[in-house]
Amino acid sequence: MKFQSRILAGVLALASLQSTTSFAPSASLAARQQNAQVSSSLNMVATSDVATNGEVKPRKTREERLEAASKGLQVHCVGLSIHHAEVEVREKLAIAEADWNAASAELCSSSDVAEAAVLSTCNRFEVYYSATDPRAAMASVTKYLAERSDLPVSVLRKNLFMLSGDDAVWHIMRVSGGLDSLVVGEGQILSQVRQCHLHSIEEDGSGGKVLARMLNGAVSAGKRVRSETAISKGSVSISSAAAELSEAMSKKDLNLPFSEARLAVIGAGKMTRLLVTHLASRGLEKITIVNRSMGRPQELQEQFPDVDIEIKLMDDLWDVVSRSDIVYTATSAVDYVIDAQKMEANGLASGRPLMLVDIAVPRNVGEDCNELKNVVAYNVDDLKAVVAKNTAMRQKEMIEAEHLLKEESAQFIAWRESLSAVPTINQLQERANLFREEELDKCTRKLSNANLSAKELEAVERLSRGIVNKLLHGPIKHLRKTESIEGKKTTLKELNAMFRLEEDANARGRKTTRRRSS
Repeated sequence: MKFQSRILAGVLALASLQSTTSFAPSASLAARQQNAQVSSSLNMVATSDVATNGEVKPRKTREERLEAASKGLQVHCVGLSIHHAEVEVREKLAIAEADWNAASAELCSSSDVAEAAVLSTCNRFEVYYSATDPRAAMASVTKYLAERSDLPVSVLRKNLFMLSGDDAVWHIMRVSGGLDSLVVGEGQILSQVRQCHLHSIEEDGSGGKVLARMLNGAVSAGKRVRSETAISKGSVSISSAAAELSEAMSKKDLNLPFSEARLAVIGAGKMTRLLVTHLASRGLEKITIVNRSMGRPQELQEQFPDVDIEIKLMDDLWDVVSRSDIVYTATSAVDYVIDAQKMEANGLASGRPLMLVDIAVPRNVGEDCNELKNVVAYNVDDLKAVVAKNTAMRQKEMIEAEHLLKEESAQFIAWRESLSAVPTINQLQERANLFREEELDKCTRKLSNANLSAKELEAVERLSRGIVNKLLHGPIKHLRKTESIEGKKTTLKELNAMFRLEEDANARGRKTTRRRSS
């Protein structure tokens, strides 16, 4: 009866607690991304180095372990994007999609990082990870980035951004919705986030429960933005921006109308397919595609029957460049495909007007090509001015999209916060069952002379379980309800105090210690 009285008192107390369901992402998130740039976290790399070079990390106290368990895994994001980092830095960290899982596994090889997923595109490189100790995990991830990029710490400090908790969740939602893209609303990033999620849940992925749930929620958010707003209407991709840039600059750079320019593209992947799509919408009739093999270009021929696509292999690269006015590059090569030295070696530095539009990361075109007479080379960073007007036109749609993203963010955050109640729920159930077994044992001894059958004794035990489960249903349901972080903390604190759960855990720990010593 003592325990039942405590339960009833707990139910009444919990019913009086107030809860809220609001979520408001930080209005100064962009500023925080720049101001919280890695100065302090990069300093932690040195601390991490000391710990891994022979010094044993101090063991966490029981209170620290309990606090970490109650907090659960927190989500973090570190990386660089076209908004914060130059292309020279981004290409140092770029990872091919086939290697995303390997990179994630390497990050998780440290005990500091519990879950990890990599998102690497032409405009961004980001690592999403979860950990119970944010400081140690940040040091571990930052150290990995420094070693991978082989960049000085001073350069990383200027380019990296770091986000934690709700800000990290809000960031991936905006990324998936296309609001953080160079071309606002572009659809390719949603596909890339989806691939990030799919890779994270593969057998060799490192997504885990929390990160996989967040990425899946981001994909759903991105789909909602594109289906419920008009933000994706029109030309909204890097490839479309490249087509728009070349069309706008053709007269100035080549003294030639865009409709009369001879076009060629090096590479035949997704970016090329999107590029041909947007060029076709501008009246493209003929283009030459240079690739290492015939397979993909032939697929493009089938996809665009109204466009005269000439296919050439890489052996004919310089012949194609010599007879083209505009050359787009979109290959996965890690070295320059075109640079000043190669141009000169192939007799293409004579002064003939030529426009090079590089939409690849790592870059395919060397910056020194701009030093050649009448040659103009553009890369992805040059697309910023082209898309500025598109961003202005989509301001209204961005506001509507953010309302949808807030809803999706709130759902994930509420789910994540509900995980913090699991240890308390387990403790409550264990304590309740302990009381139940003690009282049942007393009752069974008193009824020993009643000659009850095994079936009747089983019925008594089922009755005891049913009473306890029904009494616990209310408190447990309240714990799992959606509420603010502060409300959740208050509820957990009240429940722990009401049923003295921590005292009971300490008592069990002392008993275990005594048994081991004896």
